[in-house]
Amino acid sequence: MKFTQTHEWIDVKDGVGTVGVTEYAQKELGDIVFVELPKVGKQVKKGEEVVVLESTKAAADVYSPVSGTIVEVNTALVERAELVNQSPQASGWLFKLQLSDPTEIAPLMDVEAYKAILK
Repeated sequence: MKFTQTHEWIDVKDGVGTVGVTEYAQKELGDIVFVELPKVGKQVKKGEEVVVLESTKAAADVYSPVSGTIVEVNTALVERAELVNQSPQASGWLFKLQLSDPTEIAPLMDVEAYKAILK
């Protein structure tokens, strides 16, 4: 699992990355009440806004950690947005994408580097 400065995580297997927000991000947002997901097939670029999370506190954009094509979205979040709060790094994942440039993963932070920026 790799992490961004903007508190997204990505877990890549066989060229497909699963993306979500970190524990830190969901705690800062508070109770998530709505998730606006991208459409399957959408092309996204690294750093592009892909998802909007609305909470009782505010709305927040979620950015793609890498470039690629959306191949799946977590439709369970339409009915149960609270999954992002309950399990942001497992069942609360947001979308999956086929990476167009696997080298974009290298500069992302590992868990130790990510924890260091939270201090």
